[in-house]
Amino acid sequence: MKSNDLSTRQKVTAGSLLVALGIIYGDIGTSPLYVMKAIVGDQEITEMLVFGGVSCVFWTLVFQTTFKYILLTLMADNHGEGGVFSLYALVRRYGKWLAIPTILGATTLLADGIITPPISVASAVEGLETLIPALPTVPIVVVILSLLFFFQRFGTQKVGGAFGPIMVLWFTMLFVLGIAQIAHYPGILRALSPHYAVELLLFYPKGFWLLGAVFLCTTGAEALYSDLGHCGRRNIRLSWIFVKICLLTIYLGQAAWMLHQAGPSLANRNPFYQIMPDWFLIPGIVIATAAAIIASQALISGSYTLISEAMSLNFWPRVAVRQPSETKGQIYIPSTNLILWVGCLMMIPLFPGFYPHGRPLTGFPLL
Repeated sequence: MKSNDLSTRQKVTAGSLLVALGIIYGDIGTSPLYVMKAIVGDQEITEMLVFGGVSCVFWTLVFQTTFKYILLTLMADNHGEGGVFSLYALVRRYGKWLAIPTILGATTLLADGIITPPISVASAVEGLETLIPALPTVPIVVVILSLLFFFQRFGTQKVGGAFGPIMVLWFTMLFVLGIAQIAHYPGILRALSPHYAVELLLFYPKGFWLLGAVFLCTTGAEALYSDLGHCGRRNIRLSWIFVKICLLTIYLGQAAWMLHQAGPSLANRNPFYQIMPDWFLIPGIVIATAAAIIASQALISGSYTLISEAMSLNFWPRVAVRQPSETKGQIYIPSTNLILWVGCLMMIPLFPGFYPHGRPLTGFPLL
């Protein structure tokens, strides 16, 4: 029976690819909302900074995401299942000390579940300031996050079916917005050369520390491995081709805009919304907010699964686990939900976008 389930997950269909897009890529897919703004911050916009920044993003996606996860890590499955605890089950016979890196890996995923929802939702809602200057976005973000965590107890099967189509719309929007800028300034394609990344790291003032912002482009890449059992290796690898093209296009498009239209600095503007036509701002904000919510939902659900697996391996104390719907495998852990909600609200003041005139995102705690 397990063999049949595995072969079913490995089968590639339009529906399976759609499911993969809806489940896996919410986090890494919403990174364009804040990555380029995080890299540039309030610094002077120069060719070295912009070319070097987008070059670092490209090569991070190549080595960290494509090579490490897509080509290598996906091969380390445990009867078709992925994730840090599945990997631990494969290697624990080699030593008890392997429990330490396993726990560290699990905690980083939980930390991502606290960081991603506030920064993704805040970056999406930030677009409203383009329409209504000085709009207080903090209450809006708090309400969205609170509702998201509140509705976890009812399950997500009713809205889960819409995740795939929404993410297809999101990535298509990224591609169109990016290609429109690249078409005007094709010279930005030179930024894909690795020498610009090396130049930024070696010669730009404190350039090495910008890697903290660059690394935001690959947050959520661990979902490629964690959700291996849900989607299958072939579906993940094929869908990543589409996702990666869209991500690189929007990053290059934002970089092209910054070099030619942004002026001497960003002045707290978000290049993601600046490259949108005025008539598309409201639909763009709606789509971005929906994608941010999907990204948050994926991490929240993944955190429940992670805690459930940790309990089965005695890495976590026994807590109440509920099944909010008839959907197979869907669980809800009230204590974990509360911890994540409180953690997300506590993270809000740390993000520069929540300040009236904004601190540069280079002040993010990672840097």
